[in-house]
Amino acid sequence: MDGPRQDATLDEEEDMVIIYNRVPKTASTSFTNIAYDLCAKNKYHVLHINTTKNNPVMSLQDQVRFVKNITSWKEMKPGFYHGHISYLDFAKFGVKKKPIYINVIRDPIERLVSYYYFLRFGDDYRPGLRRRKQGDKKTFDECVAEGGSDCAPEKLWLQIPFFCGHSSECWNVGSRWAMDQAKYNLVNEYFLVGVTEELEDFIMLLEAALPRFFRGATELYRTGKKSHLRKTTEKKLPTKQTIAKLQQSDIWKMENEFYEFALEQFQFIRAHAVREKDGDLYILAQNFFYEKIYPKSN
Repeated sequence: MDGPRQDATLDEEEDMVIIYNRVPKTASTSFTNIAYDLCAKNKYHVLHINTTKNNPVMSLQDQVRFVKNITSWKEMKPGFYHGHISYLDFAKFGVKKKPIYINVIRDPIERLVSYYYFLRFGDDYRPGLRRRKQGDKKTFDECVAEGGSDCAPEKLWLQIPFFCGHSSECWNVGSRWAMDQAKYNLVNEYFLVGVTEELEDFIMLLEAALPRFFRGATELYRTGKKSHLRKTTEKKLPTKQTIAKLQQSDIWKMENEFYEFALEQFQFIRAHAVREKDGDLYILAQNFFYEKIYPKSN
């Protein structure tokens, strides 16, 4: 490669922006902490997108401000942005270069159970912080048996709208259109979507594909696991009866279909990127090269 092309490649990397539009209670804090721990060493910036009351839907004027900030704030590039916001299509705003989207999703019932207890007991990340439902000792099983609102099937509807985006139909609970759009975005607009249950493999793939940001992430996750994992306290696993009751709802069926779709996509990508040997995964070396290059240079 000649000099100018190498310089162009470097400029592309320095102009890179990643958006991690975190779904609540999917190990998002654990993963984000790794990005914070690596940012000084790998020379990039990490910024938290703090929306009022954690509202995942931005106003139209805030969407414009957000897109303008991310694309023109050169001092913050390369940048890793994270926050509880639904997918936003930058192409709608006439942007030439779109950011790279990544995300992690989780089994929908496990995510809801974790969120239910998080609102009541918090976690080991900020143990002194008072939570919204603190003092409510009712278990998740008791909530489902009594038909409580905090454990209603409607509360499962979150991962689909986060991937669907800012259209009104995305937030209509049980919308088939929203699920189809979420699937489309996952495949076409996201660089990589992992699952909580296989977080280490997700980190390994990111390090292999985007070393500018994630060089050293796999080793950091493995060696510093206890410091990175955020665990909801007082969490009691639901009974089979509780799970069966939730699984009767059409909302669960749709959210679970989306989760299974994401899992299949992730495992497909992983199968083509790694090989297993003696129980360990290894990233494949480059498997393509160029030949028959004409005209011949002197």
